[in-house]
Amino acid sequence: MAAQRSPQRQRPPLPADDWALFLDVDGCLLDFADTPDGVFVPPALPVRLDALSRRLDGALALVSGRTLASLDRLFAPLQLPAAGLHGLERRHVESRSGPPTAPPALAGIADAARQLAAKYPGTLVEDKRAAIALHWRAEPLAASDFEAFAMAALPQLEGYRLQHGDHVIELRPAQADKGDAIAAFLEEPPFRGRMPVFAGDDLTDEHGFEVVNARGGITVLVGAREPSAAGYHLDDIAAVHAWLGVESGAAR
Repeated sequence: MAAQRSPQRQRPPLPADDWALFLDVDGCLLDFADTPDGVFVPPALPVRLDALSRRLDGALALVSGRTLASLDRLFAPLQLPAAGLHGLERRHVESRSGPPTAPPALAGIADAARQLAAKYPGTLVEDKRAAIALHWRAEPLAASDFEAFAMAALPQLEGYRLQHGDHVIELRPAQADKGDAIAAFLEEPPFRGRMPVFAGDDLTDEHGFEVVNARGGITVLVGAREPSAAGYHLDDIAAVHAWLGVESGAAR
């Protein structure tokens, strides 16, 4: 994966009416929490996303490692076009594609992962149906054991890969990534023919940055992670909210 952009990045331009806007969720729109269900959604955020989506004629999509069901719970009653599970799930205006069926071995690996997590209070094994994620944000000392477990389990899962993230490692199917999901959206209305823009914070977002950069779009790194292929930068989630106009909860 290429990541060659200079860290000397400027703030991105304000949203324009001809954008196709793609937004990561955790670490970009929402602050991290010890568990995925523990995040706080500011009441103004769904309101602003809805208004911005209308302004862009529907060309706004969430691109996340969460499942589509999790995204819908967080932003209810708003349901935007979205890619879940790092691109394995995708929902457009009139279509929906789901993740592949989990191999039989995954259930046993998930059980063994839970036994390991029981040794580290505050850690979590998240069941994503076709994938499992091992979270250790509340207990950083578990990192090496969780990573070693995932590496040892991987050979049992044909067609799977490891996905590293912020205090998490996932065992997930290798068929798609966030870049694939964004590329697919850009082939469909209302995204087709617009300026692609993608904001994200994590290593998993680099696939999306590469796709958007290749199309002459705008890529925005949130936070201080380096290296990154993103061309623009925002310091933190508060800066993302200000960029999108979340503070007022109203369209510009």
